[in-house]
Amino acid sequence: MSETSDYLPARVYSAEQVAALDRRFIESFGVDGFTLMQRAASAGFSELAFHWPMPGRLAVLCGPGNNGGDGFLLARLALQAGWQVALMLLAERDRIVGDAGRALAAFEAAGGTVSAYRNAPVAADVIVDALLGTGLNRDVEGDFAIAIDRINEARSRGTGVFSLDIPSGIDATTGHAWGHAVQAHATITFIGLKMGILTGKGPAHCGSLSFDDLHAPDALYEDQPYVARRIDHRALRHALPARARSAHKGDNGHVLCLGGNRGMGGAIRLTAEAALRCGAGLVSVGCHRDHAGAMSQARPELMCLGLDRDDDIGPLIQAASVIAIGPGMGSDAWGASLWQSAMDSERALIVDADALNRLADHEVPRGNWILTPHPGEAARLLDCSTIDIMRDRVAAVQALAKRYQAVAVLKGAGSLVATPDELWLCTQGNPGMAVGGMGDLLTGVIAALVAQGLTLAQAAVFGVYLHALAGDSAAESGERGMLPSDLLEHLRTHANPAHA
Repeated sequence: MSETSDYLPARVYSAEQVAALDRRFIESFGVDGFTLMQRAASAGFSELAFHWPMPGRLAVLCGPGNNGGDGFLLARLALQAGWQVALMLLAERDRIVGDAGRALAAFEAAGGTVSAYRNAPVAADVIVDALLGTGLNRDVEGDFAIAIDRINEARSRGTGVFSLDIPSGIDATTGHAWGHAVQAHATITFIGLKMGILTGKGPAHCGSLSFDDLHAPDALYEDQPYVARRIDHRALRHALPARARSAHKGDNGHVLCLGGNRGMGGAIRLTAEAALRCGAGLVSVGCHRDHAGAMSQARPELMCLGLDRDDDIGPLIQAASVIAIGPGMGSDAWGASLWQSAMDSERALIVDADALNRLADHEVPRGNWILTPHPGEAARLLDCSTIDIMRDRVAAVQALAKRYQAVAVLKGAGSLVATPDELWLCTQGNPGMAVGGMGDLLTGVIAALVAQGLTLAQAAVFGVYLHALAGDSAAESGERGMLPSDLLEHLRTHANPAHA
């Protein structure tokens, strides 16, 4: 049965690490490779039947490796269950050896027939992608590129697409799409969660994701290296316990939000309201004088101060527990004045938007901060291209954390948080959140958690998670047309995890 991300394993691995787990399973736990292939096929067919319960025409496209072997055995199960199975092979027959060769023989022994792949439209109700597996590390070319394009063409005509272990063409470690990549409706992955299906291009190509450990014992995973941990609700509940009955506003910190230059007051208001909804005891806003009055009237709980360029904001900073800076700050002298005041302070900073762009142009060795870039901002901070960031998001967020001595958040599908001790991955969130202003909310969420006593690392990890949970709740009314302000009421709910 398909699993939501709430029930996926906590640890996330690179392709090399999963391959090592696979070898360890075979060498240390007495399970042969063909048995694992049979288990993968059985789990895959169960997932296929969950999504497409009525047997029909099934096209199974197989490569020469173990991923193809999984496809051969799934095809045998489908044949036995009444599907009309067309198995197409993208390799010379004599290249199918070892466990994959046994699997192909088993399919034929069950009455299946094999044909060589030809460049023609694929006519089927469902296509199974068992082409390339997790070892891909270069651009897809030749017949494999053609076959992937044909699969995606069929998908656009209404054919279901199901990938085994990973959509062919997606890098299992980074989520990079190697030129041509299958666009699946559903994917089942095995043994260990691969980073590449959870970040970068991976989530968009996987569709609905399920996981099967192939009956691996817990001991298989003990003391084995992994890339990242998924953020989950259990950890959130521990980080945000119910408040003491004797709590008062002073216990919950004071967030100062700096930004909102002329014509951009909405950005810093979103930041400030998110901080309120996530439990900050007090929230002040330092914004352009044009916006202060209207903001105070619209949200009287905010303490708004209109600032001119040369105003001394030292008293505001001294009163604050943490500073959120950047949303709507602008790049002119007014914004530069806010930036310099924040840099000169000893307060922890949450740095976003225009403040990140200024940091890229005026790098300072500060620390005691959280940086929250999207890929374009990350590229400016690391002096590279956005394509470079997206090619390896893990390396990018770790480079940000090291270069700037920061807790770094790299936003996007499968947001990553690099802390001093661990890399964290958020598997919540949805495409409806791809709209201007969502990052401004996240800045306020994280700042509120710092104000309430979480460490910078904890605040970044759980702020990203809260923000994504709120986005998923808001998306229940539809992703398209969702506004950042739609998340505010849901932030309040999820910031109280004991009641959520």
